Amino acid sequence: MKLTIITPDKLAYEGEVTAVTVPGSAGSFQILKDHAPIVSTLEDGKVIIQGNEGQIILVIKGGVVEAKENNITVLAEGIVEE
Repeated sequence: MKLTIITPDKLAYEGEVTAVTVPGSAGSFQILKDHAPIVSTLEDGKVIIQGNEGQIILVIKGGVVEAKENNITVLAEGIVEE
């Protein structure tokens, strides 16, 4: 699956992943390969990215996620730098 995370000022992440967990407005949920198409609003929280090289965690400030045909796009209002 291809994941792209974009903020208003930069491309925060782009790459192949095996799973992504996002902070949905109704609770966190995970997107896996061949997930049904979905569009959801996101709350502030952690985006957990699982890839072949391990796990990456980004903390976002709300936004929207769209998953369709194994392409996942997260439009985040911002990334919290830790």
